Amino acid sequence: MSEKNHAQKKKNAARLSICSNAFLTVSKIVTGILTGSVSIISEGIHSGMDLLASFIAYFSVKKSAVPPDKDHAFGHGKYEDASGLIEALLIVLAAGIIIWEAVSKLIRGGEEISVDLLYIGMAVMGVSAVMNFIVSQNLMRVAKETDSIALESDAWHLRTDVLTSAGVFAGLLIIQITNLTWIDSVIAVIVALFILKEAYSLIRRSFSDLMDESLSSEEISKIEEIIARHESEYTNYHGLKTRKAGPDKFAEFHLMMPRETAFTVAHDLVAHIREEISSEIPRITILIHLDPCDGRCGNSSECTFVCKYRD
Repeated sequence: MSEKNHAQKKKNAARLSICSNAFLTVSKIVTGILTGSVSIISEGIHSGMDLLASFIAYFSVKKSAVPPDKDHAFGHGKYEDASGLIEALLIVLAAGIIIWEAVSKLIRGGEEISVDLLYIGMAVMGVSAVMNFIVSQNLMRVAKETDSIALESDAWHLRTDVLTSAGVFAGLLIIQITNLTWIDSVIAVIVALFILKEAYSLIRRSFSDLMDESLSSEEISKIEEIIARHESEYTNYHGLKTRKAGPDKFAEFHLMMPRETAFTVAHDLVAHIREEISSEIPRITILIHLDPCDGRCGNSSECTFVCKYRD
């Protein structure tokens, strides 16, 4: 699939997330106010943060699709990494608000919950769980196809929403049966703890990419395997470095050639290796430094491709 098609798929998935989150945010907050349920309101806040995160994801996937330019020679992929970090910090903020409201209500008491209206809240939570499951599945599928951390972050937000909505639904059902309204605040705190766990994972991954962490061990192994396919055509290679910026990947290494190798032969080898790596790992930029044999054998005049001093 072309990069243009990838970009369009990502934007479509982000738009769907915006629409669903907008609907659920309004539904939950209105229902929470009508029933007086802090757990439903906390879910509304959670969906509100998800809505803001969806806007950020949409902006980031649009920017990351912009080709490299004079001011961003390595592309705009880090917009997605920054988006993931911002989304995680928003989740932490949402969790803090939820815990504050829930604990305050437990300590000081507050408005009574309208038990008679809780069936409305249960219906909203049920619809929320189903909608978020469907949208998160679509987001995760597109995220995997396009290697988008912004969409994957959004998908994990909504998957967490599925669990928390189901938990709130179960809590409201218990309140209906037992009339123990304090359970509402306890559920809200549990929702917040789920949210904080999600935020921690997102912060770790986003920060790793922003700090130019290496590619996965599987991708590095694939690069090394491809280089090894051509071991009879060079004397040695060293200094393999990799990093990631959103969906964009970068790799560089030094390729040592016999001193008498023609430039055209070395150039063709580099082109073949670069083409093979690009076909196996999408959106990767490869820089290969050509070095002459270091002469460690003491007989550089007879330098050959098959070198007994190969590392």
